Amino acid sequence: MLRDEIAGLRKLVVDIKASSGAIASVATPAIDDGHEDEPPEALLSPVTTKRKNAKTQTISAMAQRFILNDTNKSADTIKGTKTTLDLFIEAFGDLSVNQVTGTTAGDFHDLLLGLPATHGKSKNRLPIRKAIEAAKEQGLETVSGKTVKNHFSRLSSLWSVLVQREIVAKNPWSQWSFNTTKKTERRCWTDDELTLLTTAQWEHRGISRRTYTGMVNVALYTGLRLGEICNLRGQDIENIQGVACFHVRPHPEDGWSPKSAAGARLVPIHSQLIKAGIMSFLKPEQHFLFPDLPTSSEGVRGAAFGQAFSKLKTKLDLPAEITFHSFRHTVSTKLRNQNASFRELWIDRVLGHEASHRSQGTMNYTSSIDVQNLKSVIEALEFPTFKLDIPET
Repeated sequence: MLRDEIAGLRKLVVDIKASSGAIASVATPAIDDGHEDEPPEALLSPVTTKRKNAKTQTISAMAQRFILNDTNKSADTIKGTKTTLDLFIEAFGDLSVNQVTGTTAGDFHDLLLGLPATHGKSKNRLPIRKAIEAAKEQGLETVSGKTVKNHFSRLSSLWSVLVQREIVAKNPWSQWSFNTTKKTERRCWTDDELTLLTTAQWEHRGISRRTYTGMVNVALYTGLRLGEICNLRGQDIENIQGVACFHVRPHPEDGWSPKSAAGARLVPIHSQLIKAGIMSFLKPEQHFLFPDLPTSSEGVRGAAFGQAFSKLKTKLDLPAEITFHSFRHTVSTKLRNQNASFRELWIDRVLGHEASHRSQGTMNYTSSIDVQNLKSVIEALEFPTFKLDIPET
């Protein structure tokens, strides 16, 4: 009987041990770090994740989200921001915001300062870098420091939001200085200054004095823009209604067109220009009227001439207020100050300006202005102290 009790106790102990092991195995779950199914990004800190995501967050997307979609922003702010974005993206592409550095901001700053003040104000505007090259070539007035400051202010506002949300680390558009003093006002040539050009020594290895004299004469007796003169071809001299004319028009085979629809026009050739020898540039084997003008790396014809003319102007101690584009101002001023019978619309047509009072009737009228009327406008130009003959060679 004692043996039976001992055997029973042993069985009880074994059962208790077995039960304890089972309980332990149930109560002690397998160790789980909780990250088995989570993506790698979940292991990153919030700031690191946001900066990593910035690689796919473009400037246009961020501007749309934080500026353009903000109903509290004024219409002027929205319009201005779009203008700035268009310029930046054209110049550098739609970069992700974390790619924009102080170097990028500096490059944009320099580009903006070289833009002509009229950029974006016509439908047929040049690409940004070609516009800068043309402004340099023609001595055009460029945008003011105040305009550049406005562009930077818009981008800085966007970046302030991005910094606040820890999407980017810093704002490269802040703490820039801008020259907001008034720009030099361009003016017309005086008779004495024009006389200096007739005796000046033209010095350029690639561009002849013959081309220099031809281009200055054309500028003074037509008011054509430098780019229009540089791109004149032999076929652009036409006889219309018995009047020799320059036909300013697009020629896509050369990748050039006038700056606006009004720029395509007929300009009668002044009798004094013919007397000076401009027709001697017409040669059957030549494509361009002035063949020795090189084309810049940006595809702008005549950039080298513009730079050489600026050097000549400096050498003659002529003031900054006059440039090659001042020939056009001179022509416009002389014509508008004439006590003549021709109409303002005819002057606009000769110069390639949009009509001062645009209407459908005006547009139809200007497109059909008689060439003889345009000739009367051109022949009204007189420069008694200016005589710059074109050499034969």
